[in-house]
Amino acid sequence: MGEAVRFLLNGEVVEARGVDPTRTLLEHLRGDLRRTGTKEGCAEGDCGSCTVLVGELEGEAVSWRAVNSCIQFVPMLDGKAVISVEGLGKDQPHPVQAAMVEHHGSQCGFCTPGIVMSLYGRAVAAKGANAPVDEMLAGNLCRCTGYGPIIAAAETIEPEAAPDVADQLAALRRDEALSLDFADPVAGVTRRWFAPLSADELAETYAAHPDAVVVAGATDIGLWVTKLRKPLKTLIDIGRVDELKTITREDGGLRIGAGVRYVDALETLAGLYPDLGAMMRRLGSTQVRNSGTIGGNIANGSPIGDMPPALIALGARLVLRRWNERRIIPLEDFFIAYGKQDRAPGEFVEAVLVPEPAPSAMFKVFKLSKRFDQDISAVCGAFNIQIVDEVVTSARIAYGGMAGTPKRAVACEEALVGRLWNRATIHAAVEALAGDFTPLSDARASAAYRALTAGNMLRKVFIESARPDLETRVPEAAHG
Repeated sequence: MGEAVRFLLNGEVVEARGVDPTRTLLEHLRGDLRRTGTKEGCAEGDCGSCTVLVGELEGEAVSWRAVNSCIQFVPMLDGKAVISVEGLGKDQPHPVQAAMVEHHGSQCGFCTPGIVMSLYGRAVAAKGANAPVDEMLAGNLCRCTGYGPIIAAAETIEPEAAPDVADQLAALRRDEALSLDFADPVAGVTRRWFAPLSADELAETYAAHPDAVVVAGATDIGLWVTKLRKPLKTLIDIGRVDELKTITREDGGLRIGAGVRYVDALETLAGLYPDLGAMMRRLGSTQVRNSGTIGGNIANGSPIGDMPPALIALGARLVLRRWNERRIIPLEDFFIAYGKQDRAPGEFVEAVLVPEPAPSAMFKVFKLSKRFDQDISAVCGAFNIQIVDEVVTSARIAYGGMAGTPKRAVACEEALVGRLWNRATIHAAVEALAGDFTPLSDARASAAYRALTAGNMLRKVFIESARPDLETRVPEAAHG
């Protein structure tokens, strides 16, 4: 069993011994290692001022991605490489830094290190290297420059080869599960961290510690620590379980492991369902998609998660595992009530099964939020409708933000199936939504607004099907 966390920092091996497993990478960088170039802005993964690059071995190559260090726990970095802003331009300014200077991309400078790292990540990352600049910067907030000079600088930056640290990471690779025990006799705090290497080890560990918190990308659990100060005594990290990080084609669809990050699933899912790909590009930010997992988003059970409504509408199923037993359930059955899921103690999400598009099916998904990028939905609606000879033969419709869980609109579906696909049918189906949902008012939207926009989303599906030439969506280039 390992007792220390080891990772590369700017090319040098560092070791964290006796570290609290819930200590964030940002705290460790700024406090223990005195690398203060990385800034803390929000401590919740929103502002991007703490952005660093993390590299890990995938086969024999190293994959680099930009992440928010404020919600990455130190043990998650074991065996990986980290580049902070101090790792750039040691002898002279790096081209990204030089471009920011030349185009006056920094004013107060607080956000600049994170912006520099995001732009550097765009230059070296295998995934997302050609993504639009505004999409890459959506997770970096700047309150001074108005982004114009930053974008001008970004557009001059050329791709470059990523640092080759494969041999160094191979030398750090563990052949045994990582286990950390932490005790603070003064504060009386104890923590345990387990990082199994296989799905079997995960099942065994979780069965032995059914009250543990399972950590995938920590994009939500990180906030439990930084914002809620929630005491987490035992944590199980699934990030080293390779079986959970694969996407395979089987039984007429996709099997997506619970540990697959959004960035790794986006291209595949967008190839099958273009609307889903468009929505996923608005889900969080580059940093969030580089860390967050589809399985984690489902297991979290949030009523405003964007992915579950889309997957429910697609007819996705969930593979749940407890010890050596597995069961497969429809995804919509997993969500029982607010904060409650159909998951027994010691049972974890192993995979999501997503069917391929059915012939003549029309799939659309709409995310409604106050900002185009990097915002939580007020309402998310997903529509999977089959029409044959102008008659609706099947319909699966699901919404997020309309109830205590992601939920199918059964009454709305029944108002559509077997009827002509026309305005009268749409009007009746919109009216039926009142029987499906009684939304709440909160900081994101009022109940009346949610009810109105949920119906308008269905109307939009009809308009887009009847008038495909009509521009109904905000052009991506116009949302900066």
